[in-house]
Amino acid sequence: MKDMILRLKRELTESVQRNKANGILFSGGLDTAVLASIMPDVKGFTVSLESYGEDLKYAASVARLFGIQHNKWCVDTKEAIESIPEVIKILKTFDPAIPNDLAAYFGLKLAKEHGVNKIMTGDGSDELFGGYSFMQEMDDLDGYIRKISQHMCFSSNIIAEAFGIEIIQPFMDKGVVDFALSLSADLKIRRENGIIRGKWILRKAFEDILPPEIAWQSKRPLEYGSGMTNLRDLISSRITDEELRRNSKDIKFISNEHYYYYKVYSETVGDIPKPKSNQKPCPNCGAGMDKDAFHCRVCGLVLDWRTATTV
Repeated sequence: MKDMILRLKRELTESVQRNKANGILFSGGLDTAVLASIMPDVKGFTVSLESYGEDLKYAASVARLFGIQHNKWCVDTKEAIESIPEVIKILKTFDPAIPNDLAAYFGLKLAKEHGVNKIMTGDGSDELFGGYSFMQEMDDLDGYIRKISQHMCFSSNIIAEAFGIEIIQPFMDKGVVDFALSLSADLKIRRENGIIRGKWILRKAFEDILPPEIAWQSKRPLEYGSGMTNLRDLISSRITDEELRRNSKDIKFISNEHYYYYKVYSETVGDIPKPKSNQKPCPNCGAGMDKDAFHCRVCGLVLDWRTATTV
């Protein structure tokens, strides 16, 4: 096991050194703290909705530890709401994950304003190393990770392209991905000091460099860490239950908020794209999906990953 831990540390270190950047989207979570420990000579960018987000505290701590130039943006609620149409236009989606995408959008916008042309993210770490809480309940975590590794694409890629910034994703380097896929589930999710931890092997690989409160911190999804999740109730209040009921016929919307995003999508993007000849239709919105994909990038529907090849 020690050899596997050391190899992960080596694979990630080599990946970061091969894929250098001059900025990092910096939540102060485990993944970005690991990257910062390998390459501290970067500008860090942290976003919070006003003062709601916890990321500011953790990112400031890691920035002090490694001497990172730390840039922060406390986005006000009005500006966040007004930016939703632009984010939807860029991503061409009405996926309910928009608050998560807003955090990436403002982080990349801030980086652009500071002259950054290459920026690192921690994308891929949760998917490859079992970072999500729902993974702890899976019977076949190895199979799920193998499947999802074939379809990893993040909103940060698309938003960064719109800003003319190159995204550097060290966790998605082929050497790191191949090594992650070779690891068994019990090295990714394991009980440590009485608590079940995702990304166990990643934590172990860098616990000698990171302080315990960083290496063993709980997972904070981006929308929570940035505080953007606080927008959800406000957005939902803009759609009445009757309006949702009246319009939930051809497409099933999971909430008032979801329908709000669809309305913005219709106004800024237009019609939902039909499937191409090599695609299957999303059973919810009809958009084209790769035949073995299990997540619709337009409406956000998630299918059973074990049967997603069904057309």
